[in-house]
Amino acid sequence: MARRKNVLLIVVDQWRADFVPVLGAKFLRTPNLDRLCREGVTFRNHVTNAVPCGPARASLLTGLYLMNHRAVQNTVPLDARHMNLGKALRGIGYDPALIGYTTSTPDPRSTTSEDFRFTLLGDLMEGFRSVGAFEPSMDGYFGWLAQKGYPLPANREDIWLPEGEDAAPGATDRPCRIPAALSDTAYFTERALTYLKGKGDRPWFLHLGYWRPHPPFIAPAPYNRMYAPAEMPAIRRRSDWREEAAQHPLLGFYLSGIGQGSFFQGAGGAAAELSEAAIRQMRATYAGLITEVDDALGAVFAHLDETGQWDDTMIVFTSDHGEQLGDHFLLGKVGYHDESFRVPLVVKDPLAPQGAGRIEDAFTESVDVLPTILEWLGGQPPRACDGHSLLPLLRGERPAGWRDHLFYEYDFRDVYYSRPEAALGLPMDACSLCVVQDARWKYVHFTALPPLLFDLERDPHQMTDLAGNPGHCDVVARYARKALSHRMLHAERTLTHFRAMPGGLERRGEV
Repeated sequence: MARRKNVLLIVVDQWRADFVPVLGAKFLRTPNLDRLCREGVTFRNHVTNAVPCGPARASLLTGLYLMNHRAVQNTVPLDARHMNLGKALRGIGYDPALIGYTTSTPDPRSTTSEDFRFTLLGDLMEGFRSVGAFEPSMDGYFGWLAQKGYPLPANREDIWLPEGEDAAPGATDRPCRIPAALSDTAYFTERALTYLKGKGDRPWFLHLGYWRPHPPFIAPAPYNRMYAPAEMPAIRRRSDWREEAAQHPLLGFYLSGIGQGSFFQGAGGAAAELSEAAIRQMRATYAGLITEVDDALGAVFAHLDETGQWDDTMIVFTSDHGEQLGDHFLLGKVGYHDESFRVPLVVKDPLAPQGAGRIEDAFTESVDVLPTILEWLGGQPPRACDGHSLLPLLRGERPAGWRDHLFYEYDFRDVYYSRPEAALGLPMDACSLCVVQDARWKYVHFTALPPLLFDLERDPHQMTDLAGNPGHCDVVARYARKALSHRMLHAERTLTHFRAMPGGLERRGEV
């Protein structure tokens, strides 16, 4: 009898890579993630291929670069013709269950302009079946709270204000008004256990999404005071935000425009004005939200243990994107800095126990997740997929020709909550950048703004741009060629392996 194969894809939100204990964050208490790292492979050099949420999840779940799927910003539609993980799983007999969200806007050609989904930041990607809705507008979660008997305030989001009538919105060690037992993390976990307990002995796939450690940066008790601000990692920034802004016009736009209100319920003021003490407190709260998610994962893992499914289940743990957390005076996921793009990836393959506990240094990207899962389940990644299966790396084998650099992109066109086009004097389709990065150099190419170049050996936190330095013209030219060649190699290729011949249609082999 064939061995049952299950897949648990855990997608947390806004969890940056340097907040993983085995990668250096020794102050964090995450026993369940630690277990996953001991029994799986942790990828040290892993990036999301795009930010923010919608583009990041489009790349993760289609296996396509931003340049190909073109859901370039939150609220921009995802072309319905693209294959995604949900559709591909259905094609091999799996039910693609999803808890959480994908922040996907539908193809307007597949519906009408009156479709309510066009009033949202993003809805569910077609192809998946929701078994624990968060979209639209968190209605699933707030309805669950009401069903549990919790009296919702008139403004539902005020559950994330600090406890106490004298509390001021902002970075705080006070708990939020919602208790941990009723947090959004608890909601997702209950949905997951409900789904898994209903599956019985049938093979399953579950995308288990968690909203945290996404803002608002406030944690329920006891996670609000679990970490001391003094033990948080050092802040990476210059002495004044204006010095940072001088590095590039795009950075100047964000440093002048990002407010605290998107990160702390009810707060005002500019993000660049946060003091070191406030940032350290914010990071302590962020760490507390991480441990809350880890505790929730413990309940899910315990169920897999108790039912004998742990050894039948591939577990993939990753995040959609990172978080600046005050580095470079920024909050959120914007621009070109590593803090926004480097994310965790841990994969436990029960069929490759020889990889247990290993840290893999190969360059990996979020587009690699889809082909890895499909190949493990016996499926075939789409021809257009930009990623590569990680199964050889899980077995300790580095395939010949594995990528020698990382590639990621960001599109900064206007959306309703951010409008850089007029400020930067750019047309909509010129608001884009791509990054080519290896162990030594990081090159940032803009469509219509000056490029950037960083020497990562001497300047790992990317404070000094060398692109305009005459002594580095050859490096700029070399990495610009890399960027162009990378884009040309990965141009859309769904049908490019077919050709008409005198004897009929020919399908050419993979390169």
